[in-house]
Amino acid sequence: MAQLLVLAASAEQQVMPALGLLSHRVRQIPAEPASLVNAPAADLIFLDARRDLAAAKSLAKILHTTGLSAPLIVIVTEGGLAAINAEWKATDIILENAGPAEIDARIRLALARNVEPERSEKIHASGVVIDEASYSAKVRGRTLDLTYKEFELLRFLAQHPGRVFTREQLLSEVWGYDYFGGTRTVDVHIRRLRAKLEELDALIGTVRNVGYRFNTESEHQLSDAEY
Repeated sequence: MAQLLVLAASAEQQVMPALGLLSHRVRQIPAEPASLVNAPAADLIFLDARRDLAAAKSLAKILHTTGLSAPLIVIVTEGGLAAINAEWKATDIILENAGPAEIDARIRLALARNVEPERSEKIHASGVVIDEASYSAKVRGRTLDLTYKEFELLRFLAQHPGRVFTREQLLSEVWGYDYFGGTRTVDVHIRRLRAKLEELDALIGTVRNVGYRFNTESEHQLSDAEY
């Protein structure tokens, strides 16, 4: 069962009724840039492009530039198929009237394509090398002495460079939905991570009144006050 996020013109109206017949967990929010700031975490994203192709294409580009790691499937009408091209950075497309079997198959294939490369590659981000197989991380050749949760937090942020996550989102992604501790746990682990990153501590940036982000090389020299 996957966690799916649907970006739709209306948060109430179902975009693909057949999706509700599957066992996946589905959240639907407005297809607007402002909605992405506090968007729930998702294994896969559906983007409704049935009514406004131009706006949907713009939102698809925003998702890509903000470090989207989840597969993106664009929902279109038959008339809209001709407008979809590589600029959308979409994993797949699907017609609005697709049946539950087709929807489920496309979800499974998109998730499989997204996971397999990550298992075999190290994460290289702004001078940090994260080896998922050995649960180790290095900064400019120096091995970091990280606890399990510190490693998980660093890995998650590095997998989404430039994207801002609230403390609640980080708790959900790193500690899990069944964790009952407060958001201060996130602040404590961020502080410890920065200390261990030493001269590269600014790689983990603070976005005031929102949360944290993993900065790119061109951004990590900015102070928190500049966000």
